[in-house]
Amino acid sequence: MPDIPLAYLITFRCYGTWLHGDERGSIDRHQNQHQSPYIVPNPNWHTYNLRHLKHAPVTLTDLQRVSVESAIHETCGFRNWELKAINVRTNHVHTLVSTGLLKPERVLNALKANATRQLRQDGHWPHLRTPWADGGSMRYIWTDVGIERAMDYVVNGQGGEIPEFDNPPIRYRERY
Repeated sequence: MPDIPLAYLITFRCYGTWLHGDERGSIDRHQNQHQSPYIVPNPNWHTYNLRHLKHAPVTLTDLQRVSVESAIHETCGFRNWELKAINVRTNHVHTLVSTGLLKPERVLNALKANATRQLRQDGHWPHLRTPWADGGSMRYIWTDVGIERAMDYVVNGQGGEIPEFDNPPIRYRERY
């Protein structure tokens, strides 16, 4: 096994689109280790969180999705990262990126910042606030099989549980 992951599956969500208490369950900073159970759905908690949002939830339009994808391609090209797969959805973004020694937190931050910059530059985000929820998911991919599975997931596998990509799973980190 390599000491450096071959890639990271990085996912970040639009603001307000998956709150604690949601029927899909959720992860918080206290339960973010590999195979930690989701926080159970709680309609009252979800309603509370929805009422306390600082602004309306963000859903990306087709034009916004094009801007975000363009920014991610540009960021990866500029930084010599290999973008293996990307899927910009209306409420979240999946990327599979090889970056060498760079930590995934730096990659996540760069992708979100440059996506926001591009949205503003293209006239698709006039707000001062970010369109993104805090944090994101950063999964380490350690094997060629894991990369194939992660690529398939990013391109084709939306919905349901995120599968294990490496068999057996080696290291994992998710932060929301």
